[in-house]
Amino acid sequence: MTDVRPVEPEDLPLLAAVESAADQLFVPLGMTDFPPPAPPEQRAAAWRLLVEGRPPRGFAVLELVDGAVHLEQLSVDPAHGRQGIGGALVEAAVEQAREHGADRVTLCTYADVPWNGPFYARHGFVELTDLTPGLALLRAHEVDLGLDRYGRRAAMGRRL
Repeated sequence: MTDVRPVEPEDLPLLAAVESAADQLFVPLGMTDFPPPAPPEQRAAAWRLLVEGRPPRGFAVLELVDGAVHLEQLSVDPAHGRQGIGGALVEAAVEQAREHGADRVTLCTYADVPWNGPFYARHGFVELTDLTPGLALLRAHEVDLGLDRYGRRAAMGRRL
């Protein structure tokens, strides 16, 4: 059973360790130089920040982009992987979008990494070919960060 909830102040300093642990899953794929985890004050500024567990075993960062709820980041500590935490966080993000009155949830991810693109497809997301201006800007920022050097990035969406 998962415990997805809004972040609490005492959770914020713990999220960097979750993110760093999750990033280690990419090392065997040759992906070794991701940007460092965001500091707590930056995380706290997100539109919504959801965590799972006490202490957090995973988290989801949500922003608003062109009227959609955008899943900016989803990280789960691999020590707690394959327990439904990622799926629970995705569904909680969808519920936040519904409560906000948004008609979709969007995200950007690695299209071919099994725990990225295929994972989101199993949760009802489809690849988007016609990007809104804000989503196109996010994709351009990813290119600026060099994230596309590791493989094809995809913008995905789930209609509500």
